[in-house]
This record gives sequence, structure tokens and C-alpha cells, in this order.
Amino acid sequence: MRYKILTVDDSKTVRIIVKKAFKSYDCDILEAANGVEGLAVASKEAPDVCLLDITMPVMDGVEMLTKLKADPLLKSIPVVMLTAEGGREHVLKIAKIGVRDYIVKPFKEELLVEKVMRIIDIKPLSESTQRMKTIFDPADILVVEDKPAIVQQIQEGLRHTPWRVHGVSTTGEAIDFCGRTIPDLVLSSLSLPEDGGFTLFRMLRTNIKTKFTPVFAMVVKTETAAQQQALQVGFSAIITKPIEFTELESRMAKAMNLDTSLRYYGLEEGTIILRLPEHNTAVTINEVTGYMKAKVSGAVDTGVGRAIIDISKLKALDMPVIKLLFQFMQACSEVSIQYVLVGNAIVVKECKGFEDTKNWAFFDSLEQAKASIKGEPAPAAAAAPAAG
Repeated sequence: MRYKILTVDDSKTVRIIVKKAFKSYDCDILEAANGVEGLAVASKEAPDVCLLDITMPVMDGVEMLTKLKADPLLKSIPVVMLTAEGGREHVLKIAKIGVRDYIVKPFKEELLVEKVMRIIDIKPLSESTQRMKTIFDPADILVVEDKPAIVQQIQEGLRHTPWRVHGVSTTGEAIDFCGRTIPDLVLSSLSLPEDGGFTLFRMLRTNIKTKFTPVFAMVVKTETAAQQQALQVGFSAIITKPIEFTELESRMAKAMNLDTSLRYYGLEEGTIILRLPEHNTAVTINEVTGYMKAKVSGAVDTGVGRAIIDISKLKALDMPVIKLLFQFMQACSEVSIQYVLVGNAIVVKECKGFEDTKNWAFFDSLEQAKASIKGEPAPAAAAAPAAG
């Protein structure tokens, strides 16, 4: 999945400079002219970084930042503030709201790219011409942690992936490992003796072979000073202990630029199928939404005219999931794709409790849904299809 960078600035010239700066990188640039537009784009597109100007009409950068950080689905988006020289102190005052970094105007394109690359691992376009690896491809993950229990916990937490998780306990062992095998991603503890985590990071960044390897810092949640220092140094991400593995896996996949769409989207027998897992966090919903437009458009380009929304694995239905489903239905309707739903008893019952979903109808199985949209007799009795 291509990284998305949102630039929110009332100056068209600045937005042009941003687009020009990232022209040779594998990313999409989204634009907005004020905070209102910026929030709308952020909500729809879930960008990976937001470049936010402070002084704008309609809604300024401070108000947009405040609203962004108050939204559970948007608060994790890293924000880099853009300010004039006289506004530097103002940025530092509002940093506690949730600013990752700031840039003083006028700025050089190289500085802008450097700041963004500290947050997301964008690659030059020449490197993106190869087949994009997926979440199902193997990868080498190096964990640098002097507490064996944590290494074991990470190995167990990622056991369901095809990734090979290697554990070492010292900076020296980590460097030796990288000399033999270039890891796809490094998880380094910041509690190593003598600031070993920061030493390792600097050594990895000065080695041409690991210069662009994503390096995550692992730190206790309450150690905010270490977290801030890691962000300033340039770690790719901060992972707090205790570790939440669903979020960790998603952030690792994004940092390694892996295509995770196959978890949710598939093409079978001329039909695009959206499958949601048992539990859907904000991370999951952002991933599904991020791929949606490209997947639906790609399906149309290949002649697909049918869709199945399979939510039969869901253990519960909530408003974020309902909103996601409506987005997919709308995307299908806009390109004349007929859709039907597959559900389970829990989903059917919970749909009755929401005004917007009480009339949704479901098939009991994927086979029934496939037969219905082909116009074939269903293998067994099924509910009437949802309108599509």
C-alpha cells in the first residue's frame, strides 16, 4: 500500500512545493486548503502523515490539530506543523496536543523529505517497480532485547505470521547479525545498558545496507522522556510496553511496505469479496478503508461487476464497522457493482438494533451468496439479498 501524505495549507504555492518534493517517491500527495477540508480528507483517506500549516482561513492549524487528536480514528496520524519564523514558539507551545515535528518556512525540499522519512519509510520510485511484497511473504525481524521473556512474548505474538523473529540481547550481537543477514525490520529496546538502543540506531543508520531499514523503539509506556528522545533521533516508530500485538503487526507491515490487502480483499470467480475478521480495531478499519478505492476500481477495470461483503466472522457489530460497510456499499454503487451480504446469527440480530441496518438481509454462507449473484439456485435456503 502506497503511503499517503496530506498537505493542509491555504497557499497553493506551498502545496505545489510539497508535491514536487515527493514527486520521485512512492507515495500519494493529498491536498486541502484549510482545516475543514483537511479533516474531511483525513477522515476519508486516513493519511500516514499530515503536513499542517498553522495560519489558515475557515479553520486554522491549531483547531484542526485539536479536532484530529480528539477523533479516535484519526488521533494516531503523525502531524508535522509548518510555520513562519515568528511562529516557532507557538508551535512549541501546542506541541503537547500531539505534534510530531515542525518546519519553519521557507524550507528546502530536502529538509521536508528528511522530516517525513523519519516518520514513514517512503522509497524512491525506482525501488517500487519490483513486485510489492505482501503480508504473506516471509521477512526477517530482529528483536534486540536483554529480557528473554519479552523476546519470547514477541515471537509468540507474531507466530501466526510468516515472519522469522530473531532475538539478540546486546548491541554487538545485533551488529553481528546484520553483518550476516539484513533484517527487514528491527525492534530495539531503549532499556539496554549504556543507551545501547540509541547507539544501535546510529550504527544502523550509518551503514549503507541498513540505512533505510525500519527501526522501532520499544519502551515502557510511562517513560515519556525516552519516547520523545527516540522521536527526535528518528526512530521509525515507538512501541510501548506492554505490547498490543494487533497494532504492532499492522505498523510493522506498513513500515516494511507490505501489501496487507489480501487479508480483506479477494477476487474469486469474477467477484470482489470483502472479508472482515472477528475483531476490528481502528487499525483494521483504516487498513480496509485505505485499500478500498483502489480495490473497487481495480475490480471494475478487470470486468468484475459483483461484490460480496462477508462479515460472517464478526463477533460484534459497532458504528465504525457499520460506517465502513456503508463506504464499501457506496463505492460499489458508484461503479454499478451489485453487492450482497453474508452474515451470522449475531450480526443479523445486532443489525436489527440499528435504524440504518435493520433492513439489511444476509445469506448464511459464501456459497449461497455466490450462487445468488450468478442467478443460480442457492445450495440451501437463504435470506433475500441486500439491495446493491
